[in-house]
Amino acid sequence: MIIKQFEYAPLAHYSYAIISDGKMSIIDPERDPTQYYEYAHENDADIVAVMETHPHADFVSSHLQIHEETGATIYNSEKLGASYPFTAFDEGVTLNLGNVTLSAINTPGHSPDSITIIAKDDNQMALFTGDTLFIGDVGRPDLREKSGNMKAKREELAEMMYHTIRNKFKGIPDEAIVYPAHGAGSLCGKNLSSASSSTLGEERQGNWAFKELTKEEFTSYLLDSQPFIPSYFGFNVDINKMGSKNVRKATASIEFKFNAMENGWLVDTRNESDFKKGHLPGSINIQANSPKDKFETWLGSIIAPEEPFHIVIDNPYDLEAILNRVSKIGYESQLKSVITPDKKHLEQSNGLDLSDFKKNPSDYTIVDIRNQSEINEGTFFGGALTHPLNNLRNTYKDIPRDKPIVVHCAGGYRSAAGSSLLQKLMQNAKVLDLGEEVKEFKNT
Repeated sequence: MIIKQFEYAPLAHYSYAIISDGKMSIIDPERDPTQYYEYAHENDADIVAVMETHPHADFVSSHLQIHEETGATIYNSEKLGASYPFTAFDEGVTLNLGNVTLSAINTPGHSPDSITIIAKDDNQMALFTGDTLFIGDVGRPDLREKSGNMKAKREELAEMMYHTIRNKFKGIPDEAIVYPAHGAGSLCGKNLSSASSSTLGEERQGNWAFKELTKEEFTSYLLDSQPFIPSYFGFNVDINKMGSKNVRKATASIEFKFNAMENGWLVDTRNESDFKKGHLPGSINIQANSPKDKFETWLGSIIAPEEPFHIVIDNPYDLEAILNRVSKIGYESQLKSVITPDKKHLEQSNGLDLSDFKKNPSDYTIVDIRNQSEINEGTFFGGALTHPLNNLRNTYKDIPRDKPIVVHCAGGYRSAAGSSLLQKLMQNAKVLDLGEEVKEFKNT
């Protein structure tokens, strides 16, 4: 059995390929299936199965496209209620992949329709746990109250997770390798390790969820202080339940314009330094220049599902890359155009006099846009107003305009987005970005 782990860093997502005797199965694939095809080609393998541990909330999967392009059978829990053609894969069902036996156990908790896929041959056993069992944590139980075929309250799912952890992994040996669908940085849990795999024995020893806790203690801890839920999460659950469109066809018709202007929601993906030197009026700066940035997360948090928007890029060569990233969360259907900006109509961002800010902080309204969990751990400035970025469009009216507004996060990436968003929403206010200089200030 050959197991290949694929990582998409911006969403901290892991997907997998299993190969045995020239047959290949893909587990929890991301939107663009090209890398799985390349891997099958390199290993002279036929893709015969594509498997989903649950309908994902934080990314759009390519399971239907893989089925249509390769003929692979889609396997997932019957409880999912999928609209696409699939074969039910629940407890008691097994199938052979070359010399590997694949089976499933129903592991509800993150979602009511979650499964863990077990792959076993004569030499090893691997558990593909989806968003049920992470390295150091378990999946959050609060994403399915308003979306998906099976809806469940967070308290009910937290109790399901308690029973899953207590009962579903019994009898599985400690040496079984645990391969989760996410790692550190994902919003699908709160304390995920940066490790990409583990063993069940290591999790039994080190993962809080395996400690001797009462059901009340377990569920209380699991429900407490979970990260915010981006607005696109429910939207993606529904897309994955139906099966997404072929990504190449879905992005092929999006219009590109060179040196252009647009109205409405303009998402400028350039570096914040270039944005501040000159950008189209009303643009918001969500940077998409690094494999470690969180462009998809913040695009799907600030722009609502089905809300029309335009993308601004620096160079026409960036077109395909940005279309690929937008499609990761299924937003290509609402993307009206991609443009390079008309340089005759650019405006500059307000510049912050850092020296004056340090000497006279009371002359400014300071807005902290970090996540609530970060704010709970400590603030940078006494008296700062807390307006987490994911909810800023709903709360900005509570920010006074009588002083210059200084926006900060923890490192500069989010404050570039937040300050530009406030400048769009509060057109007559003076909005300033503290940016990376926030690192000069210690938490109080």
